[in-house]
Amino acid sequence: MASSKAPVQLPLYQQRWVTDKSRFKIALKARQTGFSFCAALEVVLDAMERRTTWVLLSRGERQSKELIEKVTMHAQAIGVAAQELETTFKADSTDYKQLEVHFPNGSRIIGLPANPDTARGFSANVVLDEFAFHANSRKIWTALYPTITRGYKIRVISTPNGKVGKFYELWTAKDSRWSKHETDIYTAKAEGMDVDIDDLRSGCESEDDWQQEYCCQFIDEAGSLLTYDLIDGCEDAQATILLPEDFEPEGDLYLGMDIGRKRDLSVIWLDENLGDVFWTRAVKVIEKAPFRIQRQELYWYLSLPKLRRGCIDSTGIGAQLAEEAVERFGSLVEAVHFTEAAKQEMALNQKRLFEDKQARIPIDRIIREDLHSVKKITTAAGHIRYDADRNENGHADRFWASALAKHAGQTNFSGPAQYETLQRRRFKRKGAY
Repeated sequence: MASSKAPVQLPLYQQRWVTDKSRFKIALKARQTGFSFCAALEVVLDAMERRTTWVLLSRGERQSKELIEKVTMHAQAIGVAAQELETTFKADSTDYKQLEVHFPNGSRIIGLPANPDTARGFSANVVLDEFAFHANSRKIWTALYPTITRGYKIRVISTPNGKVGKFYELWTAKDSRWSKHETDIYTAKAEGMDVDIDDLRSGCESEDDWQQEYCCQFIDEAGSLLTYDLIDGCEDAQATILLPEDFEPEGDLYLGMDIGRKRDLSVIWLDENLGDVFWTRAVKVIEKAPFRIQRQELYWYLSLPKLRRGCIDSTGIGAQLAEEAVERFGSLVEAVHFTEAAKQEMALNQKRLFEDKQARIPIDRIIREDLHSVKKITTAAGHIRYDADRNENGHADRFWASALAKHAGQTNFSGPAQYETLQRRRFKRKGAY
């Protein structure tokens, strides 16, 4: 008979988690401290001791596969002849991969990507991994909680993700049922994790990032136009940063370009409109490139089959590039002057699309932080503007390229202009308006 003893020497904070048998257990932890590793170990040890079922809900299919791989690794290390299965789980008209590990005693461990529909239909113990990053976390919780009705256990694990969402509510609630485990990076190192904290901190883009990702601090999102919850809800593995090879679009394509030269990036954002959803197909970042190179890149994208409209930033240094694109491609291109009114309209339109889940964006940290960086700012005079701090990854250039692409896809060509385009300003100079 295989031993249920842990096959590896765990740091103290991981030992505390694995040996804590509480029914309700929650962990607030720093990034990369191995909680998924020790959560998988606890599940394997429990499955060996008695016949039971565990359901592991992860943020997406990739994360679900990685967690199940940890389960399999622990089972093999202990010497359990576990069987791996992969089936398809249908929810909300979408097919999801359901990964299972079956034990000789009849125990099952099931891995699924989390959404409110995949969370239903089980009676089992539950692990919610990186729960603060699950889209629709409150709906998932509502659908999931009845799963543990008959005395099953629940484990909730996550890094902080702003003062929003169900994980934040669970951690901050005064609920004595929960056994709470908090491990920041300093605790992890003190209790056995091999890490160079100074080196780790030097790679963080901001103090907020360090505090939230490694120090277990919930950073207030007040003022951010797109919250992490909104962004998480629109991230999808099928959205792409690089245009797929032999790309043949099913829907119409729309382009946005935010133009920079020395201080800021130039970014081309390409969306494919499928039904009422804008799917990101390419995010081309051009850094400190001469305008002739930027022009070549832009014209290549504007020449794509099914490209229906492109909106280009014509503010300041972008004016000439935008004007030349209009002259070359005619009505296919709209040159957009970034007045505060124009930025507000595009920013709020982008927010509406994210709220209605009508955008799908790549799963990428830099894109995520860029989209999150734009804030609503009220000036001393009471005016509203939308802006972001400049950092090494740009000045919200991806946000505005995305907003321009979505404006291109939603422009009412027959309606009045809501802000001044380059064409309109040129006609004004000629006395046409």
